[in-house]
Amino acid sequence: MILQKRPGFRSKKITILRRIFEMKKVLAAVAVAMTLPMTVMAWEPTGDVNVIVAYKAGSGTDTGARLLATEAQKYIPKTIIIQNLPGADGKIGWTKLVQSKPDGQTIGFINLPTFTTLAAQSGAPFSINDIVPIANHLTEAGVVAVKADSPYKTIEELVAAAKEKGNLKASTNGNKASNHTAAQLLAKSAGFKYKAIPYGGTADQLLALRQGEVDFTCAKVADVAKLVKGDKPELRVLAVFNTKRDPELPNVPTLGEKGLYPEWYGSARALVAPKGTKPEVIQYYVEAFKKTMQDPAVIEAHKKAGMALDFKDNKELGDLIKAQDKFARDVVNDLYK
Repeated sequence: MILQKRPGFRSKKITILRRIFEMKKVLAAVAVAMTLPMTVMAWEPTGDVNVIVAYKAGSGTDTGARLLATEAQKYIPKTIIIQNLPGADGKIGWTKLVQSKPDGQTIGFINLPTFTTLAAQSGAPFSINDIVPIANHLTEAGVVAVKADSPYKTIEELVAAAKEKGNLKASTNGNKASNHTAAQLLAKSAGFKYKAIPYGGTADQLLALRQGEVDFTCAKVADVAKLVKGDKPELRVLAVFNTKRDPELPNVPTLGEKGLYPEWYGSARALVAPKGTKPEVIQYYVEAFKKTMQDPAVIEAHKKAGMALDFKDNKELGDLIKAQDKFARDVVNDLYK
């Protein structure tokens, strides 16, 4: 008996073989995919980004923060809102910052060494472990300044008067804040006593000097840049806290040149996030602010404002915070004893 193949048998066989072949291709592709690292969607802010500034509007920190925030909108496609929370020498704003939800929608500025000085105090409402570094923005040297019509034309004349009278007054940006520490460094190295009068922030302490309420003050180069220039300058800078003269004030000597405090002292203004913020969030902001601060237009804008742009990434900033914490505990605390 001769068996005959059923009609369509061959075509069905071919179809089954094709399906098996296609299935093998799919399984092979799946196997390859499983050996590759998983792709994680990049994080982005989902709404407005709040940036906490622990000083009042118009302060040095606020001015720099607003300049940076305006330029950063090229690289952070959300509205960046500066939230001023002044008071208690920065404690109010920084306490709010460390207590904020670590979701990337709230970040903030800290000032070094003020933040670490306050954090090192007994009973402080925050510590350096309550923040996650993002990027450094500005690093500025401190200055000693007097009113433009002050009788003290040089740092030597100011020191001599302070030693003789023993009661000169200096405005500060808060008790044990950065500019208070600068005045302490000056007084200790020169061997005189003075009366420190705390104000709400740098803007207020400089206003007090301009109005003649105090005899001298210590601030930062950028804080006084516009006040020492022009046809009618309001302030005169007598010396700089640095190891070399500042390019913004080439005719002003360093304290070291005059046999006084010989090291750099000033302030770093940096961006941080609350503890618990995820690494991908931090990385997003590190890259965004790096692009911002390397933008030629941003560099030029900071130069015009007299601000010393100094980008440091999160790792470099972390090292700086630790160093400033050590400075606060080993040096600053002794200044107030």
